[in-house]
Amino acid sequence: MQGFGVHTSLWSLDWTRKAAELAIPEAKRYGLAFVEIALLDPPAVDAEHTRKLLDQHELTAVCSLGLPDDSRPTNNPGKALEFLTMALDKTAATGAKALSGVIYGSIGERTGKPPTQAELDAVASVMEKAAAHARKLGLELGLEAVNRYENHMLNTADQTVSLLERIGAPNVFVHLDTYHMNIEEKGVANGILRAREHLKYIHLSESDRGVPGTGTVAWDEVFGALAAIGFKGGMAMESFIELPPQIATALSVWRPVARDREEVLADGLPFLRNKARQYGLI
Repeated sequence: MQGFGVHTSLWSLDWTRKAAELAIPEAKRYGLAFVEIALLDPPAVDAEHTRKLLDQHELTAVCSLGLPDDSRPTNNPGKALEFLTMALDKTAATGAKALSGVIYGSIGERTGKPPTQAELDAVASVMEKAAAHARKLGLELGLEAVNRYENHMLNTADQTVSLLERIGAPNVFVHLDTYHMNIEEKGVANGILRAREHLKYIHLSESDRGVPGTGTVAWDEVFGALAAIGFKGGMAMESFIELPPQIATALSVWRPVARDREEVLADGLPFLRNKARQYGLI
């Protein structure tokens, strides 16, 4: 997980053979190192087909997901672990290097209260078991902090590091996202500095989830902090173009945030690369 990548939601959230045949060659044409594959329906993914395409185009991959509502550690820990085990097996079968995202809960999970100790205990227990299975497969496991509107468990880098340290598994890492940090952190740099040695993956997302460089994210602060910690991990551009209703509802995306994917790739990607180059990250 190094260099620049892109979340495949830019092409499709349903990872079908058709989506893979569109996204992977185009990612290669834009000089990307990896793609992040959304595993919304892991059993439906043709892992062998994806792996062949990745090998053919010399790309690596990361997989990501949010748990189903009925398979959270907090409401059904056995089912949550079963789902994660199946998703990890599929991740390994595609040749991807890691599974990350809201793997500790579901997108839209909120109770109206701060996370309780019992909830954190349940999450830590499932994550420990999932990390052990991931380790057997040679995979890493990422915990993504997301904003308060999408989940109530992990909103900040500090919360995420605390859970990671409690899990205590060497293959678990922190996954940050500039869109969420722009809402939750008291300065994006503070979150990056807090995660420091645990930070192996970051979503580079604009404040409206559109074209990077056109919103209010403090990009010099982001890249300056990444340079300060000697960041060597994956930098994934995440912008949403077309979302199915269930995902749009979970993410509260009600309007186009970019003209099309060409605008994101032709304008946003060079902007991010230039910033990374300016701060010595590439």
